[in-house]
Amino acid sequence: MRPELRAALSRSLGVEVASAASLGGGDTAAAYRVVLDDGRTVFAKTVDDPRPDVFTTEAASLAWLGEARAVRVPEVLAVGRSPAVLVLEWIEGGASGPQTEASFGRALARLHRAGSAGFGRQDRRTTGSRALPNDPAPTWSDFLRDRRLLPLADLADGCDALDPTTTDLLRRVAGRLEILVGEPEPAARLHGDLWGGNRVVDADGESWLIDPAAFGGHREFDLAMMRLFGGFGPAVFDAYAESHPLGDGWADRVALHQISPLVVHAIKFGGGYVRAATDAIGRYA
Repeated sequence: MRPELRAALSRSLGVEVASAASLGGGDTAAAYRVVLDDGRTVFAKTVDDPRPDVFTTEAASLAWLGEARAVRVPEVLAVGRSPAVLVLEWIEGGASGPQTEASFGRALARLHRAGSAGFGRQDRRTTGSRALPNDPAPTWSDFLRDRRLLPLADLADGCDALDPTTTDLLRRVAGRLEILVGEPEPAARLHGDLWGGNRVVDADGESWLIDPAAFGGHREFDLAMMRLFGGFGPAVFDAYAESHPLGDGWADRVALHQISPLVVHAIKFGGGYVRAATDAIGRYA
């Protein structure tokens, strides 16, 4: 850990850093397991040349999810801009127990039911590695079109991530969303980036959510993301459906709600994500 980061942590927490061990697995951030002189262990991460407010947005997202008292999220202990750092309570990892998956499915249903003031974010902050907009929108189809699919089509065009024919089809899908997204539902409180790596199981077998890109949206968006990258057992979805049944035709919309994360991954990584994004787009065009 760089000396300036160690000093910033000490200032923010009011206690000296005893030791810091680097953790792997981050996309753009450097992460550390930090032991403090008072005996506490905390999690800290930092990034070089961050977007403005990158960690304050994450801290606000964690607080918003935590307000629902539905699923556990780590407490924010400190957040700073220079250097950019976020300090969270440490979650001691463990193994899933017999009830872990079903319990998480019910907790996620409670989180979604907690709702949102509308589609998007009231603070209008961008989220994700591509800084996608979250300005409030009147309906889910409006939000998905104007805050996700159309901006992503422009980004993909700008870096030649997708064939121009595919981005034309993506814009066509965006124009048809009103008839594709199903019956209207109230805005749900979404994690926004719910792949398996953003759910941590602790030593007691309880699930925590980390690294949110939170916004108010359709609950099928979170569930589609979970199915896209795996990491969640069938009991999660069964328990969710029992607690908060999905609308008619939800299975036909899974790939629709996977288009956004697939295009993001095609832009970032290319490879097989290009074909997967192209196939998903073509299904609804």
